[in-house]
Amino acid sequence: MFFNSLTFALFFALFFLLYWFLFNRTVKLQNLFLLFGSYVFYGWWDWRFLFLLAGSSLLNYYLGILIAGAKSEKRRNFLIWTGLLQGLGSLLFFKYFNFFIASLTAALLKFNIRLDVYTLNIILPLGISFYTFKTISYLLDIKKGKIEPSRDWVVFFGYVAFFPTVTSGPIDRPGALIPQLKKQRVFNYSQASDGMRQILLGLFKKIVIADNCAAFTTEIFSNYKTLPASSLLFGAFLFTMQIYTDFSGYSDIAIGISNLLGFKVTRNFDSPFFAQNIADFWRRWHITLTTWLTDYVFTPLSIYFRNYGKMGTILAILINFTLIGIWHGANFTFLLFGFLHGCYYIPLILRGTFGKKKKVIAGTGSKFSIGEIINVILTFLLVMFTFVIFRADTLTQAFDYYRRLFSVTIFTMPVITETVNTAVVLLAVILLFWAEWQQRGKQHILQIDFIKAFPVRALIYFGLILLILSFSATKNADFIYFKF
Repeated sequence: MFFNSLTFALFFALFFLLYWFLFNRTVKLQNLFLLFGSYVFYGWWDWRFLFLLAGSSLLNYYLGILIAGAKSEKRRNFLIWTGLLQGLGSLLFFKYFNFFIASLTAALLKFNIRLDVYTLNIILPLGISFYTFKTISYLLDIKKGKIEPSRDWVVFFGYVAFFPTVTSGPIDRPGALIPQLKKQRVFNYSQASDGMRQILLGLFKKIVIADNCAAFTTEIFSNYKTLPASSLLFGAFLFTMQIYTDFSGYSDIAIGISNLLGFKVTRNFDSPFFAQNIADFWRRWHITLTTWLTDYVFTPLSIYFRNYGKMGTILAILINFTLIGIWHGANFTFLLFGFLHGCYYIPLILRGTFGKKKKVIAGTGSKFSIGEIINVILTFLLVMFTFVIFRADTLTQAFDYYRRLFSVTIFTMPVITETVNTAVVLLAVILLFWAEWQQRGKQHILQIDFIKAFPVRALIYFGLILLILSFSATKNADFIYFKF
C-alpha cells in the first residue's frame, strides 16, 4: 500500500473519518485505533512480518521498564545489550546475511578455498531499518535519563508502528512522538489544512518529477556504454533530482498525513542543494538519520578518540559515514558512497570549520555572494558524482560509468529521446528550486498564506493537482527508500 496509490487514498479516507468521528472520545480509543490502522497498513505488504514488528515492540517495551528500574549499572547494560542484539541482530540477518556470505565466499575463493555455503531466500521486512533505530534510541534515551519508559503498551506499540513514518521515516525520537501519543488529539483545521498542502507537494515531487526522472535514469544507466559522456552527466543530474524528490516527497506526505491526525513529526529535508559545504548538506539531507547517527555514533566515537585531536575526529566521521552508507543496503556501492562523504569532511576538519554552520538560507531578501554561489555549485557537484555510485549496481559499473563520463564526448549534445517530457521535467525542477529559494525559512514551499487572494492560492493548488493527474502512471512506482 503506497502513499501514491488509490488503495491508500481509500484506506486513509476511511481511517480519517473513523479516527476523528468515532474513536476521538478518549485518548485510549484514539491510540488503539491508530495502532490497529498502523498494523493494517504494515500488514498489507506482508502480514507475516507483523509478528516481527509486534515482537520487537513487546521486547523493547518490557526492556524499557526494566532498564529504568535496574538497581545496578551491570544489569542496566545487560538489558541494553539485549535490546541492541535483538534490533541489530534482526537488521543484520534480514538485510546483510546474504551479503556477508557472498562476500566471504568470494574472498576465500581467491585463495582457492571453496565454501559450500549457500545464501538464503530472505525477504527484507519493510521499514526494518527505520523502526529498529526508533527502538534503539528509546532504550538508550531511557538509560541516559532523557525520557521515562512508557508503561502504556498501546502508546509504545503505536510509537514503533506509527504508519505515516514506519516504512521510510522520518525517524522520530521517542521524546518527540511518545508525549504526543499520551495526549488526546483535537482536530485542528489550520494544522490539517497545512498537512493537505504538504501532501500535495509530496505527490507533485514524487509523481511529476521523481517518476519521470526515473524513466530517463533507468534508460541512461542501462545503456551508458553506448551513450556520450554528456548523456551520462545528464543522467547523474537527473538521478540526483530523482532521489531528492522521491525521498523528500515521501517525507512531505508522511508529515502531511501526521498533521491530519494531529501529530507533529520532525522535518527531514531543508533545501539541501543550497548547502555551501558537505557538513551543511548533511544538516539538510535526511535530517533525522543524520542527527540519529550523530547523537548515538559520532558523538560517542569523537569522545572516545578525543585524545587523538583532529585525526580522532576524522576517524569518527569516517566510521559514522561508512555506517550511513551501509545503512542504505548490503552492497559495496553504498559502503563507498558513505566513505566518500566522510572523506569530504576531512578538509573542513583540518581547517577547523567542521562545526561552523553556514548562513545560506537566512531571511527573505538575503542574497548569495559570488563565493557562496561557487560553494553551492561545488557542493552539489560533489554530491551528484557520489550518487552515481549510489545508483550503480556494482562498483565495477560505477567506475566504468565514471571512466566514460570523463571523456571528450562530454562537450557534445546529450542524446534525448523524449524532448517534451525532458523539457517538462527540467521546468518542474527549476520551478521547485525557485520556490524553495523564495520560501526559505518556511517548513515547506506551499505555505503560501502570504498570498491573500484565495483564488490565486486555489489556482496554484489546482495547477499542481492537474499536473499530478496528468503524469500519474497506471502502475504506481515504489518509493526508492522502501528497499532500505
